[in-house]
Amino acid sequence: MKKYIIFRFVCLILLWVGLCVVLLTSRKIDFMVVFSIIASGIIVFVPLYKKYKQGRYDK
Repeated sequence: MKKYIIFRFVCLILLWVGLCVVLLTSRKIDFMVVFSIIASGIIVFVPLYKKYKQGRYDK
């Protein structure tokens, strides 16, 4: 995997973690907050994982 792809993954992960921290610190933790974090993680990272797993990043 090329270095700029790894850099993009790291930036995306840091941005997602930062937004999760903002969400957790600004609201009381309940089911909807946890569900939002899990759903956003699935929406963001599953397509990237599938794309990486199929090898389309190597081009």
